[in-house]
Amino acid sequence: MKIFNGKKVAQKILKEVAQEVKRNRLSPVLAVVLVGENEESKLYIKLKKKAGAGIGIKVEEYFFSGSAKQEEIIGKIQELNNDRKISGIIVQLPLPAILNPDKIIGAIDPFKDVDGFHPANRQLLKEGKPNFMPVLPQAILHALGSIRIDLKDKKNLALVNSEIFGETLKAVFKNDDLNLDYIVRKTCIVLGIEKEVKSADILIFVCGCPNFIKGDMIKEGAILIDAGMTRFHDNRVVGDVDRESVKGKVSFLTPVPGGIGPLTVALLLKNVFLAAKFENQKQ
Repeated sequence: MKIFNGKKVAQKILKEVAQEVKRNRLSPVLAVVLVGENEESKLYIKLKKKAGAGIGIKVEEYFFSGSAKQEEIIGKIQELNNDRKISGIIVQLPLPAILNPDKIIGAIDPFKDVDGFHPANRQLLKEGKPNFMPVLPQAILHALGSIRIDLKDKKNLALVNSEIFGETLKAVFKNDDLNLDYIVRKTCIVLGIEKEVKSADILIFVCGCPNFIKGDMIKEGAILIDAGMTRFHDNRVVGDVDRESVKGKVSFLTPVPGGIGPLTVALLLKNVFLAAKFENQKQ
């Protein structure tokens, strides 16, 4: 079983971005909007700040309590849209259930939407001309690209936790002339989709269901992209795939931690640099 080294690939991307930031004499700034006390979200922000500091990209955090009004959050996003020193804006998900993620993300200026999930950017993606490639789908394709096999004749299946992400991932694959089917799972079970999972050559998991994919659920030699993450109270971090269970059966696995996660941070910061470069060219 080949284990994908996301940290190594991420470091290469970050080194290239650092060189470009310096060469273009830019001071990119990423604004991160965080709502509520989600500890995983705080960890993500910490990782972004650390990686950004090493390559000349500043990460600023804008915190709102879990009881904050939607209008208040959107108002701050509009302020950030108009602040020329802010290169990119992301809203750290998940949001509290009372808030509408589409409306809040939709308030971001599409040219500052460095995560690539603004409705306008999702539409541009379907047309094959996005302002920014969505970060997590881009990281998934990047990992698959490291295998150096032809993906076009493979059966690709994703289990995801939202329709929006499923559609976006499918559009990213389509841009590379690749087919992808996805199934939205709101619960951590594969009941009713066992045959689809067992017959897939490439499986992508973005569910946040700890260790729920076992070796007996997948075909021999399958390629697994684990982009789920769950952090326990003792700070253990696990993915959607039970690594020990699949160890003798799969040909490729992106581990959690150390796989897709570092890659998403690097590609996000690359998008922040691109946004800063675009803004600089307008002046």
